[in-house]
Amino acid sequence: MAITISVLDQSPIYPGETGAEALARTVLLAQKSEQLGFRRFWVSEHHDSEQLAGSSPEVLISYLLAKTETIRIGSGGVMLQHYSPYKVAENFNVLASLAPGRVDLGIGRAPGGLPRSTQALQRGIQDSASLTDKIVELDQFVHNRLEPDHPLAGLKAAPLPENPPELYVLGASVGSAEIAAGLGLPYVFSLFINGDEEVALEAIRSYRNAFNTEHGSQPQVIIALAVAVADTEEEAADLVGAQKLVKIHLASGKTLTLGTREQAEEFGRQANEDYTIAEQEPIITKGTKASVREKLDALHKASGVDEFIVTSNIAPFEKRLRSFELLSEALAGAAAEV
Repeated sequence: MAITISVLDQSPIYPGETGAEALARTVLLAQKSEQLGFRRFWVSEHHDSEQLAGSSPEVLISYLLAKTETIRIGSGGVMLQHYSPYKVAENFNVLASLAPGRVDLGIGRAPGGLPRSTQALQRGIQDSASLTDKIVELDQFVHNRLEPDHPLAGLKAAPLPENPPELYVLGASVGSAEIAAGLGLPYVFSLFINGDEEVALEAIRSYRNAFNTEHGSQPQVIIALAVAVADTEEEAADLVGAQKLVKIHLASGKTLTLGTREQAEEFGRQANEDYTIAEQEPIITKGTKASVREKLDALHKASGVDEFIVTSNIAPFEKRLRSFELLSEALAGAAAEV
């Protein structure tokens, strides 16, 4: 089975540049991804960040849909813990009505920012619903099948599109895989965040074994990973540089992944609780066309997953575009050999 590539862009702000410039590059990358024949293009949600410009995925998705023609556009993901499922359903139903069959709604489980931004986003909210309950309600609103005994029974998240947005649960643990399985929803494992391929494989096995088929759906898994492709192995290594996977472990039991050690320390300060920080080498699939294709083939065989959503933290932008071009050529070459 051929490998399918999609793209996740976090709208990185390069040193000395502006958020506006970062978002303009996201538009160019979406158009390039469509040109290269990739399946979907997702954007992330991050708050109060000087390094990433994408704070409002639904707004950015609307603009990207207008600037492209065929590629699926979606969120990777909306941080539902902060929001009303009803309003998120309305937003994405509008998008799906404007661009039928092209809208994905990925739901993230992380806060997408430091405690201060979470406090701002949830200010005045007294909703005690769990994230899982919110995903269930969102799914019901999107498909207009609110339970008859629901307190809001009869309410519709208008407009009701002919082709509703497709929901995906994003996560980086066995626990998140089990949530997606129980809900009977597609699952995306974020290997570039977790950094442990064995955990990824275990999560995918758990997801498939526990998948709830009551709604008539079948298991669907995507792996999200970081990739850097260059003309030589040395250049690929240089493009990646000295990136680190930085995790903060809070005394309350939560573990989160941050972009830098400084962000992790600030998170701990704002959380106002004891913490420890650990740095590890990230999993980045890097190399030439041949070596990257070999690594993706190996992961495909080990996991049974045939779609990878790829992110890339490469500067300058021209090198990032070239990496995606080489990735497309690598997989096109593999398809031609079959």
